[in-house]
Amino acid sequence: MKRYRCIVKGKVQGVWYRRHVAEMAREAGFAGYVKNLPDGNVEAVVDCNPDRLERFEKLLLKGSPMSIVTEIDCKEIPLDSVFTTFKVVR
Repeated sequence: MKRYRCIVKGKVQGVWYRRHVAEMAREAGFAGYVKNLPDGNVEAVVDCNPDRLERFEKLLLKGSPMSIVTEIDCKEIPLDSVFTTFKVVR
């Protein structure tokens, strides 16, 4: 298990993006969180095996019906505890 921090750019705030991502992530069995950033981007952090990261990135790309994702940048970060669910952080 590894932890990844993904920065999602595009039209991702004010379009129900976080809610849709959290719902899809929970349904797919991911654990972590998604939150808005002050610069207009969204941060998504997920705990998953490396072979599932591509599946998670596809969820981020899909987003919500009104979102437009232009870039996703995921990097591995230290895993200090384990998430048990996927939630929206405010």
